[in-house]
Amino acid sequence: MTQTHTLTTASGAPVADNQNSRTAGGRGPLLLDDFHLVEKLAHFNRENIPERRVHAKGSGAHGTFTVTRDISHYTRARLFKEVGQKTSVFLRFSTVGGERGSADTERDPRGFAVKFYTEDGNWDIVGNNTPVFFIRDPLKFPDFIHTQKRDPQSNLKDAQMMWDFWSHSPEALHQITTLFSDRGIPDGYRHMHGFGSHTYSLINSSGARFWVKWHFKTLQGIRNLEPAEAARLAGVDPDYAQRDLFSAIDRGDFPKWRVCIQLMTEHQAAAHLENPFDVTKTWSQKEYPLVEVGELELNRNPANYFAEVEQASFAPSNVVPGVGLSPDRMLQGRVFAYADAQRYRVGTNHQQLPINVPINTVRYYQRDGAMRFGDNGANTPNYEPNSYSESAKQDPSIAEPGLQLHGDATRYDHREDSDYYSQAGRLFNLMSAPQKSLLVSNIAGAMSGVSKDVVDRQLLHFYKADQAYGLSIAEALSQQKG
Repeated sequence: MTQTHTLTTASGAPVADNQNSRTAGGRGPLLLDDFHLVEKLAHFNRENIPERRVHAKGSGAHGTFTVTRDISHYTRARLFKEVGQKTSVFLRFSTVGGERGSADTERDPRGFAVKFYTEDGNWDIVGNNTPVFFIRDPLKFPDFIHTQKRDPQSNLKDAQMMWDFWSHSPEALHQITTLFSDRGIPDGYRHMHGFGSHTYSLINSSGARFWVKWHFKTLQGIRNLEPAEAARLAGVDPDYAQRDLFSAIDRGDFPKWRVCIQLMTEHQAAAHLENPFDVTKTWSQKEYPLVEVGELELNRNPANYFAEVEQASFAPSNVVPGVGLSPDRMLQGRVFAYADAQRYRVGTNHQQLPINVPINTVRYYQRDGAMRFGDNGANTPNYEPNSYSESAKQDPSIAEPGLQLHGDATRYDHREDSDYYSQAGRLFNLMSAPQKSLLVSNIAGAMSGVSKDVVDRQLLHFYKADQAYGLSIAEALSQQKG
């Protein structure tokens, strides 16, 4: 026999009637003292938190990270302390530019954000399915994202804005080449790689620092969608990637990724010709080969999408002892921007939500604020230092080694270098003939209707990457006009 429970208000008061509002007589107006009605309507008005400014459309799942290789000589992080050790994770996939209701099959980078629930706190890697990005200075991030959103007058997506910005930003060419290649529209989330994209760091027990790139290699194999099929799916099943991920996990077909790193010493970084902290460039895998460190498996679907996916809050500022950041300009900007976005979007106490709460005991002096859970620190002091022996104290033993800095504090022109093109050109020449043909077709189609001055300026970038690259696009654009 099914057990029934008494319905209550959010404050726990039992509800006598959930079918009828209080009125002044059978045909009379509503009464303001119907607190149950007021609570339901007020909560309904607030059920949508502000969507993420970027990465608004997303899917997520729980899983585990298992260490497969000892890297304790590179890091003192306790989640890597022994082979076979498992750490719970939550992974959120997303598109970048679209709104929450947009299609999963749009040509767009895919977010690949991983939260590790370690015994020393939560550690987040906030990356994409591409190893590079369009820009390398966070000062340009709002400008770039504005070009991916809607025109302020027409409220339509506008290719003119997008290509105008890119034509003035030659450092974007590497990511443009990736985005318009066959990998620009992954076949769901299971069949794509993930990357930390930025340069991060590892620190070992001796205080030595290593710069590191994170790679998540899909074990399902790479699969991508043809543009026509992607467009069809956008119409008939805009939640295609969400459905594919949820269904696979639901039937026990758990997706997996091989987790690898590239490593560079501080000495190697100082001698490296290219800036190793430039997110528009990759590190050569011949010089810095991939080192396998573990396997990531997704094996549990969320029980509630809003609670676990929409409220999941990622930020690269979430680091634990043994892993760290780098001078990567974009990463430095995201350290502030991502955490601040969560404070605005979800609330100043977002870390206390179940999906974000660490597995270890949290001890800190922040108090109050909206949606504060628990006892708000009860009667313990809300300041430090203090005289109470049971209070939380700092631990100098986990401090990172100092990072040497050089040069005057000023605004350095990040476009003083001139090599925006070699890596994009090499990527183009790694492609097969059909892949090149698809790349050219995709770019020419995306530039349809763009003004001649912008097209000409952008074509110069393609020519500089590879003459055949530029000529092919110019010919495809010419055929469009004819």
